[in-house]
Amino acid sequence: METTVLNTKGKEAGKVALPPVFETKISSALLHEVVTGYLANQRSGTHSTKTRAEVSGSGRKPWRQKGTGNARVGSIRSPLWRKGGITFGPKPRSYYQNIPQQKKRNALHMALASKASEGGLVVIEDFKIEGPKTKMVADILDNLNLGEETVLLVVNKIEENLKKASRNIENLFVSETNNLNAYEVLWAKKVMFAKSALDGIK
Repeated sequence: METTVLNTKGKEAGKVALPPVFETKISSALLHEVVTGYLANQRSGTHSTKTRAEVSGSGRKPWRQKGTGNARVGSIRSPLWRKGGITFGPKPRSYYQNIPQQKKRNALHMALASKASEGGLVVIEDFKIEGPKTKMVADILDNLNLGEETVLLVVNKIEENLKKASRNIENLFVSETNNLNAYEVLWAKKVMFAKSALDGIK
């Protein structure tokens, strides 16, 4: 499979053969499993509520059991009362899901193949900028008609100028080939590869 290579002006600069991973057969079930696991592993799991044993308040019985006309009650910390404990509330826990490395790799290949098949793949000749200027990156995206799209830019190594220049662009995310994952690829409307980064995918 071949695709067009563009320069930073948005003009055609030749053709390049895509690695075989861009022709991987897609399994939606595997993609769902890996993406769900990835999102679960991003959760901190620090949510917590207080039970009746943890809320502040006296443990004394508010009134005697019989004869007052009130409902019987043993503690003001009861979940039935205002400012009482929470019944079956969330407690700190781990949401970690173990995903085999081979599944992660296959899902990434499938996600890349999906983008290539639906026209969401862009290959650029080079993405080097002279200084840490956001306008330089924004101009390149405009030249490629990607100014309004969510874009994942994939490079071999994120240089300091590119890191600083791209962090203020809300719809642009920059990733290195070694850290690429299926969720990032599927999240972006367009996946833009620097030509040199294609070798890292192989």
